[in-house]
Amino acid sequence: MTLTQLMAGHTPSASYAGWVTADDFVLAVDCGETPASSFAGAGSFAVAQVGVSSVDSELGPETQDKIYIRAGKSTLKTGNQRSFTVKADRCVGDAFQDFCLSHAVKYGTGSAVVRKYVYFDLLTGRGEKGEITILVESDGGGDAGEAARVEIELKKTGSAPESYTWSAQ
Repeated sequence: MTLTQLMAGHTPSASYAGWVTADDFVLAVDCGETPASSFAGAGSFAVAQVGVSSVDSELGPETQDKIYIRAGKSTLKTGNQRSFTVKADRCVGDAFQDFCLSHAVKYGTGSAVVRKYVYFDLLTGRGEKGEITILVESDGGGDAGEAARVEIELKKTGSAPESYTWSAQ
């Protein structure tokens, strides 16, 4: 499913106030044959959704602790390492899973496994955009008679993510 297809049924409101569930967050990744050169075509990004049981989004703050005379311990935030862990039942034919679990990505290195992503709250349309490295942790394990489980980790690479607001393209 593409981001445009998903958002056809949703109209974000910048003024939304209220509870948000995990189902309200959207992670979409450029899974095209060649990497996108900009975010202008984000509507064609593949949504991590089919068979997905969880998307764990983490900021991984990095800090430096020091102890100062008469002031005690102090913590300075020095950065973040944005990451997503996608856990899913394997669904052949899903664009996101098929791309991430392709031979080229599973065994790829360097820039061959770097892609653009957007991550936002579909209630407000606000979130972030950036580049991630795709790391396949598991490509189909599980117990007999159960769905094959996959685990894909996506880690920020390059510049810090930028603010992003969904708009129909």
